[in-house]
Amino acid sequence: MFLAVMAMASMGAYAQHAVGSVTLQPKVALNIANLTDNGKSDPRIGLAAGAEVEYTLTDMFSLAGGIMYSMQGANRDDGPVEYTWKFDYLNLPMVANVYVAKNLALKTGVQFGFNMSHKLKSETSAGTNEVDMSGFKSFDFSIPLGISYEYQNVVLDARYNLGLTKVFDHGDQKNSLFQITLGYRFDL
Repeated sequence: MFLAVMAMASMGAYAQHAVGSVTLQPKVALNIANLTDNGKSDPRIGLAAGAEVEYTLTDMFSLAGGIMYSMQGANRDDGPVEYTWKFDYLNLPMVANVYVAKNLALKTGVQFGFNMSHKLKSETSAGTNEVDMSGFKSFDFSIPLGISYEYQNVVLDARYNLGLTKVFDHGDQKNSLFQITLGYRFDL
């Protein structure tokens, strides 16, 4: 993938912003989150919001760092009981952007996640119960892979965050997150 990105980048791509510029991008997102190795679980749909600062190094390359509040987790229907894992994270993504065409960037990097809340909600015909989970890890590490397009400072970004750390002390479940964000970029 890296070789393909570098080959496309050598075709004379250009970023929207001047070399050496710094921009701020407030953004909101739709999350489609799930857990790996969690049986037949369904995604939990949630929201995310935050901001990203980007520094343009060259016409084809920039670095960005951000902070995002992110609703994650999963749903699973086990017959008479429906479970919802509700996780709220403060995510700190750091990505490199390679502009492969004017305003079109491929991105990858690292993301550090800090858990703010972790609850398990169970629903049966007898009622609903929600409890704080035990054995939950407070730190999450993932690799974001994505693409973004900017038009007149409006940025549409699609990313997949591949979780690399286990969510629980027991089991092998990891976070899996597809995120679509819409932001507006301001020059600083």
